[in-house]
Amino acid sequence: MKNSSHQTGTVFTILSLLAVSHMFNDTLQSVIPAIYPLLKNSLALTFTQVGLITLVYQMSSSLFQPVIGIITDKHPQPYSLPIGMTFSMIGVISLAVATSFTHVLLAVFFTGLGSSIFHPEASRLAYLASGGKHGLAQSIFQVGGNFGSSIGPLIALWIITPYGQKNVGWLAIIAIAGIGIMLIICKWYKKNLYLLKAKKEQAKNDKDDKSIENKSLPRSKVIFAIGILLVLIFSKYVYMASLNSYYTFYLINKFGISIDEAQLYLFAFLFAIAAGTVIGGPVGDRIGRKYVIWFSILGTAPFALIMPYANLTWTCILSIIIGLILSSAFSAILIYAQELVPGKVGLIGGLFFGLAFGIAGIASAILGKIADRTGIQYVYYLCSFLPLLGLAASFLPNTKKISKN
Repeated sequence: MKNSSHQTGTVFTILSLLAVSHMFNDTLQSVIPAIYPLLKNSLALTFTQVGLITLVYQMSSSLFQPVIGIITDKHPQPYSLPIGMTFSMIGVISLAVATSFTHVLLAVFFTGLGSSIFHPEASRLAYLASGGKHGLAQSIFQVGGNFGSSIGPLIALWIITPYGQKNVGWLAIIAIAGIGIMLIICKWYKKNLYLLKAKKEQAKNDKDDKSIENKSLPRSKVIFAIGILLVLIFSKYVYMASLNSYYTFYLINKFGISIDEAQLYLFAFLFAIAAGTVIGGPVGDRIGRKYVIWFSILGTAPFALIMPYANLTWTCILSIIIGLILSSAFSAILIYAQELVPGKVGLIGGLFFGLAFGIAGIASAILGKIADRTGIQYVYYLCSFLPLLGLAASFLPNTKKISKN
């Protein structure tokens, strides 16, 4: 029975459905920062309060992820994906009717919680359906999410901003469609749960196989490498927080453009992130994750350093280049970490997705406070130096399997 259903190659149908469900999930999430200007005006919010909204959202979408990853490593939960989407749907419906700052915080908490439930198990599913092409699978999965993130500003521009905050409620249709797709994925996942045991057995055998040097990395070296990855995650996501949360405010403040125009520029930046994500995974499969990680973060530095001094046209161009380069890092970082700690796909997925969201949330709150005190333009000057931390990638060990035979 198992032999007839055993998947030996990459299951592109499941990966495609995962990408679509990730797109729906992140579309719901991305509407939150896209309507910040609307919320700021209607509820008379400060930049500090905008930062706190991001903090609550990002923390709810990060703190639970490692815990969920640990639990599902031991006890996989095929139907956790639609459960997570249900929480996100509750969040966006609550956001549509929110009339106070506290109500907004509660709404984004539920939206973030849904994302927290979704990501660890979805990451495991991508790994399971990869057929060994882990970088490609993660890129397909990630590009769906990033494309969904880029749609948020367009939804805000066409559906929400012209007609008001209550139109956020229409996003429940996306949530319902996502739940339908996730149920199809969960059915396949439940039928193929035995493959997880096979992969764990293979990871155990690889660990015991002395002919694979990669698996003999000492614990201290693994901990050091994880520490370097955390520095790189910090660099990437603090800088990304400045763009995701405050890019529209920056453009409006510096160049005097309208909210609609600013949302279009935000869409261009987020779409570049979606496009760049496709590159990181497959290239990492071919040349090694370390080099992709190094280039994607440090390679952003020249453009980030120039952007605070650019005019409107060049600001848009530079932000697109930054999005293309910087977005290639996450798939490579995630797979690199999974290779360092084999057999712990859910834990690593939850830990790194959680850290990414958590760091972004804390950074948004701090940057909002700085913006209130010194101005939004100073925030971009300050953050332009962060990609220089990409130099730390040079200390990462290689994780490719090298046979002594």
